[in-house]
Amino acid sequence: MSTAKVNLLGLSPAKMEAFFADLGEKPFRARQVLKWVHHRGVIDFDAMTDVSKALREKLADVAEIRPPEMLSQADSKDGTRKWVIRVGENSMVETVYIPEGERGTLCVSSQVGCSLDCSFCSTGKQGFQRDLSAAEIIGQVWLANNSFNSFGTTKGRAVTNVVMMGMGEPLLNFDNVVDAMILMMDDNAYGISKRRVTLSTSGVVPALDKLAAVSEASLAISLHAPNDELRNQLVPINKKYPIAELLRSAYEYIGGQSDTRRVVTVEYTLIAGVNDQPAHARELAQLLADFPCKINLIPFNPFPGSGYERPSRNAVQRFWESLTKAGFVVTVRKTRGEDIDGACGQLVGNFQDKTRRSERYKQQLGKNNDEQVVRIIND
Repeated sequence: MSTAKVNLLGLSPAKMEAFFADLGEKPFRARQVLKWVHHRGVIDFDAMTDVSKALREKLADVAEIRPPEMLSQADSKDGTRKWVIRVGENSMVETVYIPEGERGTLCVSSQVGCSLDCSFCSTGKQGFQRDLSAAEIIGQVWLANNSFNSFGTTKGRAVTNVVMMGMGEPLLNFDNVVDAMILMMDDNAYGISKRRVTLSTSGVVPALDKLAAVSEASLAISLHAPNDELRNQLVPINKKYPIAELLRSAYEYIGGQSDTRRVVTVEYTLIAGVNDQPAHARELAQLLADFPCKINLIPFNPFPGSGYERPSRNAVQRFWESLTKAGFVVTVRKTRGEDIDGACGQLVGNFQDKTRRSERYKQQLGKNNDEQVVRIIND
């Protein structure tokens, strides 16, 4: 009976060293292979010329370097690029690259679907299948660099920043996400600054509480409401871990970092008539008055059946002005990649939902459409 080969793509430096130790090899072999894979984009052992022929043959017998399969690529008129990536039979996730000046930000998925069900996010409506492996997570970074032919360049790579903000809740896939982020930041892999690797969470407090012990990645929290009553509706996990607990955990996370200048990015999706009123802005300013943060306002990106609408430009401007006058650093995220469904909250993928949430959502969507037709006829 044949034994499945080990996919080296997702092994953290420590796990790669342990793998080579099991083969009777010294730790520097792990560093060699890491550089071949993540610096040069080489996945063929025979092409690793500074590795002995005997070891290359041994590796070919017991291991492989297998990135996930890129199925399609779509390029937006604004320069955004989205890939649909196969991660199993009939299972796809989406990854988005957003260029801006000299910065290239890659929005990376951590789950096939999402086990949470935030009311304004189309990904959550698709339900959930499984966690991605570390190889499938870091494989998205590998594929993006390969797509831009930026391996082995002297001018730097296309991907300068990574945000764990694609499909899924990263902290519910803790170990694999941590291993992937270690590779993103390791000098023998991608060498991205810890300030440029960001984990975004909806608020899985127990996992966030233990993150500081294993990672120095930047932190973003998906807040979207200034009080528990409203956030319970928008982000259901708030019922289990309310705002006060989330802010406490986030504060302790950055407080435990060696860089004392770190702040938390607070993400706030503005939804017309729901959380975009002046009173909401004032309440948010009061909530975050003593919390070290910057605020990222995200105008809602509509999708079929959401029941929500994008706020007006005036509403966004008023909200921004109110928070700025209160002394916060506030940015308004530009909607990028909307023409290829690559904007924030629009990633959906394709997979078999284990939760039946997508089935219920489609049934509700059909019911709403039928009711709309009846109204039109009656009118």
